[in-house]
Amino acid sequence: MITVYGYSPSGNCHKLRMLLGHLGREHRWVETDSAHGATRTPEYLAKNPNGRVPMIELDDGRRMVESNAILAWLADGTSYFAGDAWQRAQTLSWMFFEQYSHEPYVAVARFICGWTPADSPRRADLPRLRERGDQALAVMERHLSANDWFSSTGYGIADIALFGYTHCAADGGFDLAACPRVVDWLARVRAQPGFVAMPPIAAENAALIAQSA
Repeated sequence: MITVYGYSPSGNCHKLRMLLGHLGREHRWVETDSAHGATRTPEYLAKNPNGRVPMIELDDGRRMVESNAILAWLADGTSYFAGDAWQRAQTLSWMFFEQYSHEPYVAVARFICGWTPADSPRRADLPRLRERGDQALAVMERHLSANDWFSSTGYGIADIALFGYTHCAADGGFDLAACPRVVDWLARVRAQPGFVAMPPIAAENAALIAQSA
């Protein structure tokens, strides 16, 4: 049995929920509200000193952190992480892109809009974050002009990794209408067998996002 410690509104956590749904793999989800300090308790920090979600824990006590590393482990030996060494490395390259060039801007803008007060000084960062996030989305749009997927052999973990925060990018003030191929790709992801949608966010977060539009 896999136990997942995750915060449902987090794209990084939702990636795992998606892949586990595709695989039909039984697991236990422990809701861990990182926005309200659940990852900073002594009990959680004893398991993950970095104090973040997601984290998985196996019945034998082994633990793993970092969402894309967990995706690679879960998908090993399946069609979601297929191909030869070159193809698998190409898949990983998009997962590194997601964590280095996409998530720090798209995800952080979303967090500021929905999880910080309306008068937070962090909101001054939004123009820069949106500029850099738009650059990442433009890279994705160009790739999709000649490819259906980001994983090298078909739909797989690179697509799941990028879906995590791209599908809710509008929460951070991004206009996906400028990226029609990305919009089409999101629809293809949602059409995959076993797809699991992200649960609705709390009303308080939705209200903050509406004020940030």
